[in-house]
Amino acid sequence: MRHFDYVKADSAEAAVAEGGADVHFIAGGTNLLDLMKLQIETPTKLVDISRLDLARTEDTPEGGLSIGALVTNSDLANDARVRARFPVLARALLAGASPQLRNKATTGGNLLQRTRCYYFYDTARACNKREPGSGCAAQGGYNRIMAVLGTSEDCIATHPSDMAVAMRALDAVVVTLQPGGDRRRIAIGDFHRLPGDTPQIEHVLTPGELITHVELPPAPAGKQIYRKVRDRASYAFALVSVAGIVAVEDGEIASAALAFGGIGTVPWRNPAVEAALVGQAPSTAVFEAAADALLAGAKGQGSNDFKIPLARRVLIASLRDLTGDAA
Repeated sequence: MRHFDYVKADSAEAAVAEGGADVHFIAGGTNLLDLMKLQIETPTKLVDISRLDLARTEDTPEGGLSIGALVTNSDLANDARVRARFPVLARALLAGASPQLRNKATTGGNLLQRTRCYYFYDTARACNKREPGSGCAAQGGYNRIMAVLGTSEDCIATHPSDMAVAMRALDAVVVTLQPGGDRRRIAIGDFHRLPGDTPQIEHVLTPGELITHVELPPAPAGKQIYRKVRDRASYAFALVSVAGIVAVEDGEIASAALAFGGIGTVPWRNPAVEAALVGQAPSTAVFEAAADALLAGAKGQGSNDFKIPLARRVLIASLRDLTGDAA
C-alpha cells in the first residue's frame, strides 16, 4: 500500500473542501481498502467522513424517506419503515454480502462500489477500467460473471450492487454536495454511466463531490419482490437478480417497475420491459414479451451465455409471483 495523507472531516463542507482528483472519501471502507491493498486505488489523501451527521433515516414531507449516506446496510434493511413500505430494498440489502460487511457498508459507499470482474482485480492482466487503453482481458477470457447488457468493445464488467438495483426500481434520487457548496439531485437512472469507450468513469460525480443522502419517493402501489440467483445461498454476487414492483387492478397490470442485477454494466432498467406489461392481463405470453424486450440486444461472451436464458426464466418466475398468475 502506498503512502497517503489522512484527514478527519467534521462537516460535509469540510470534507468536500479537501476533495480532488486523487482524494477519496472513506466511511466503512469495505471495498476501498481492498482496492488500496492491491494498489488498484492509489489515493494521495483519504478524507474520513464516518463521523459526519449522515447516519439517519428520516421521513420526508412527501411521504418518502431521506436516507443518510452513512446509514449502514444493516440499519437500513432493519428499519421498520423500509421493511413495511419498501420491502424490495430491505430484501436486496439482506441478500448482499455478509452480516459483518452489512454492519460496516454504507448507503453512499454501496452506490459507488466497483466491479468484481476477475481481471479488474488482477493487476497482471489487461483492464480498461483499471488502466484505460490496456484492453479487456474478460473478452475472450473467463467471463462467467460478466454482463450481457450495456457492454461495449472496451468493457463487459458487471455492476455488483444489490442495493442499487432496488433503488433503481424505486426511482431513488441521489443528493450530493459539491466543492463550491451547491447541492445536486441526481436521478438514480442518471447516476451510473455505461462503459462506452471510457469504462473507468463509472458515475457522474465530479472530483470532490460527496453523496450526502438518498431520497425515496412515497411507497409505490403493488407487490414488491427481490429475487437473486447466485452460485451459493449467501455471500455471493448475483448471476441474475430482479427488483420488481407490480400493481394489478381489475385483472390487468396497472403499473410495473423492474430493475435487474448481474446482467448489466449498470443497475439495469429498460422502460420497454414495463411497457410490455402495463395494460395487459397477466399471462405467460405477456411475460415472454417482457422478457423479449429485456433481452433484445443481449450479448454473451462465451462462458456467460447462460445468463440470457437464465434472466428470462428469473423474470418470468418473478412476474408470476408479483401478479399471482400461475400460467
